[in-house]
Amino acid sequence: MDEKLHKKINDRREKGTLRSLSSFETLTDFFSNDYLGLSTLKLDINKGKSGGTGSRLISGTTRRILEIEQSIAAFFGYESALTYNSGYDANLGFFSAVPQRGDLIVYDELIHASIRDGIRLSLANGVSFKHNDMVDLKKKIELSNGAIYVVVESLYSMDGDLAALRDIVELTGKPNVFLIVDEAHACGVLGDSGRGLSTALGLDEHIFAKLVTFGKAYGSHGAMVFGSADLIEYLINFSRSFIYTTALPEYVFERNYNRVYSSEIDERRAILKEHISLFRNTLGTTNHVSDEVSPIQILEFGSVDATRAVARRLQEENFAVKPIFSPTVPEGKERLRICLHSFNTEAQINDLIAIVKSC
Repeated sequence: MDEKLHKKINDRREKGTLRSLSSFETLTDFFSNDYLGLSTLKLDINKGKSGGTGSRLISGTTRRILEIEQSIAAFFGYESALTYNSGYDANLGFFSAVPQRGDLIVYDELIHASIRDGIRLSLANGVSFKHNDMVDLKKKIELSNGAIYVVVESLYSMDGDLAALRDIVELTGKPNVFLIVDEAHACGVLGDSGRGLSTALGLDEHIFAKLVTFGKAYGSHGAMVFGSADLIEYLINFSRSFIYTTALPEYVFERNYNRVYSSEIDERRAILKEHISLFRNTLGTTNHVSDEVSPIQILEFGSVDATRAVARRLQEENFAVKPIFSPTVPEGKERLRICLHSFNTEAQINDLIAIVKSC
């Protein structure tokens, strides 16, 4: 490789933040996004082809796929929907296509990397606002008289806290301001039957586009963008990460359909809620900053070494927990990201907390 690439790798190695692939499948899961344990749900799906066969615009669309998209759109309360191969593809395809030259994208400073990458590919200008800071958001919105796209996550993936959606909707209630809400970590978990935070708060009518993924609480794969029929028609014609990729096979659509309408969702959500309360009440007042309804609970330790040491101790005790370092989070904000699940037991949660307190 070029020496510049070697230097970047070595810099991370020296800081102790070098990423590597590892398997923890034999350990107790406190690190995956499978919040409801639906990834292990067995379904007898033998419909359709086992491959996508081509892009959606050529051979990758069937009547059943169109029916599923419309049904799930109606379930979430939207006029129309479009499926992407992943949440990353959806955000890349949306933000690189919808905002135009001269438009402004205003995004929360903690927004996901996939949205940042989509903004980098856009011809529009992008500017961040301080996390959940309405004064700063208002200031940034006033920077432009053109079309303004405000984007937030409903449940932030690395902090586990919620967007101040009611306040954000008040600030974005103008004809030229369009609100996009990424519900990747909230769908399946929050709201009536897992419809997400915007539905729980009754705010869907104020949202221009809503992203839902199936690879987290739904335990499957793929993602959908919900919005008006006009928006979906536009994405079909101009969203490159949709147009130029092989479609997901029909059985994945069937699996996603079954996950959304699963009779087990509410029961598993109720158990998950109990586990979140147990975790927070048992741990007590400490350095976690997450929301009380979030399956993502954050423990900050202030340094790479301290965070790595606690993670290593937990892994030695058979708990799958990964440390999160810069650049995923800011330097000095290194943390453990504890993901709670409906399938974790009370004994496992109590044992994990006891180890954390002893470190």
